[in-house]
Amino acid sequence: MARTTRVAYLVAGTSELGSANLGRGSASVALRLARKLLREGYMDVRVCTPRGCILESDEWDELESRREMDAMAKGQQRSNREAKKPKKEKAKVIAAAPSRNEVAWKPDFGPTKKK
Repeated sequence: MARTTRVAYLVAGTSELGSANLGRGSASVALRLARKLLREGYMDVRVCTPRGCILESDEWDELESRREMDAMAKGQQRSNREAKKPKKEKAKVIAAAPSRNEVAWKPDFGPTKKK
């Protein structure tokens, strides 16, 4: 069974042979496809954004500038993951230093049986 994927941007154009409606996932790829359709001779090439705005070829610059403003550095993006708990700090043991624990004698009472 084929999986359905939701596309964010729809690129539409008309040529002598018919019309083309192609979906793309990102603004940059949609703009690249729209410019390619214009080069191939398609007329009335439009890009529909996820919010439903239909942009003609003279308005594509708005989409590029909007995409640049929306782009954030990875450190600025919010995440929905839970923050990790800090690790417990371990006391560092230096192998060359002698142990300061006094060795105490512990008596051995033999094997213990649980009933």
